[in-house]
Amino acid sequence: MTPLASASLRAEDPAAMPAEAAPLPAAQARPVIVPTGAAPFRSEAPAARTVSKPERTPILPERVRSVLLALAFPLALIVAWHELVVITGTRLVPTPYQVGLMMVDFTVGGIHDDAFSGTILTHLFASMQRVYGGFALAIVLGVPLGLLIGRVKVIRQLVDPTLSLLRPIPVTAWLPLSMIFFGLGPRSAIFLVFLGAFYPIVLNTVFGVRSVDPKLFEAASMLGCDGTRMFRQVVLPAASPSIFNGLRLAHGFAWFLIVVGEMTGVPTGLGSVIMDGRNLSRTDLIITGMIVIGLAGFATDRGIVALNNRVLRWSPQHHG
Repeated sequence: MTPLASASLRAEDPAAMPAEAAPLPAAQARPVIVPTGAAPFRSEAPAARTVSKPERTPILPERVRSVLLALAFPLALIVAWHELVVITGTRLVPTPYQVGLMMVDFTVGGIHDDAFSGTILTHLFASMQRVYGGFALAIVLGVPLGLLIGRVKVIRQLVDPTLSLLRPIPVTAWLPLSMIFFGLGPRSAIFLVFLGAFYPIVLNTVFGVRSVDPKLFEAASMLGCDGTRMFRQVVLPAASPSIFNGLRLAHGFAWFLIVVGEMTGVPTGLGSVIMDGRNLSRTDLIITGMIVIGLAGFATDRGIVALNNRVLRWSPQHHG
C-alpha cells in the first residue's frame, strides 16, 4: 500500500485518529457559562470602527458670544420699559429716550441747560472720593481684625459678641449720630460708607481663616513657621478667596450707601443729584444718577475681579 493510500485510510478511520484530536463524550464536555445579562457570542466579524464626525467650529468666538449674551438681557429690559410706558401712558416714568437725553445733557450739556448740565465729572469724582475713602478705611481695619478674630481665640471671645450686637443695626440709624459726630459734610458720608463696608469684610475674613485646614498649621509649625510668618505665609493665602469675596460685597454696599451718606447736606455727589431729582420731581434725573452709579460700580468691580484673578492665579476655581 502506498503512503498516500495509507494516509487516506487513516483519515477515514475514526479509530486511527490521535487521542487528543478525538471528540470528547457529551457527558465529559465542559459547559460554557454565560453571565446573566451578557451579550451573546457572535461569530460575525467585528464591526467597522465608526468614524467620529469633526466638531463644529463655533460661528462666533467665545468672547464675542459672552458679550452679546451679556448685552441681550439689559436691551430686553429697555424694550420692555419703553413698551410699558407707552401702553400705560404714564407721565411719572420717563421713556428710555428721555433718560438718554438727560444722560447726554448731564455729561456734555447743551440740551436742558440747567444746573445739572455738563456736571457729571464733578458729581462722580465727589462720590468716588467718599466711596473709596470709606471703603479703604474698612479694608485697613477690617482685614487685620478679621484675621485676628479668626486665628486668636482670646480676641474672638473679646470682640465677636460686640460685633454681633452692632452688625444688625441699619446704617441709616447711624445717620443722625454721624452728623453729630462729624458735622454736615463729606466726613459723615465717609463714616456711613465705612460702616456699611466694614462688616462684610470682617465676617468673610473670619470665615476664610476658620475654614483653613488645621493640618496646614501643624505642617507649618513643624517647618518652623510661627508668629507673623504664620499669618503671612499660611493664614493670609488660605483666606484670600473669602477676603476677596468680602471685598466685592463691601464694594457693592459702599456704592449704594453713598446715597444715604450724601443726604447729610453735601452739595455735590451722585447721591445729592438723586435727592435733588426727588425734590424737583425729575424722574429722568433720578434714573440718570442711578445709571451712573451702576456704571461706576461695575467698572470698579471688574477691577477687583482682575486683582482677584491675579492674586489667586494658583486657584482657578476662585477666578471671577
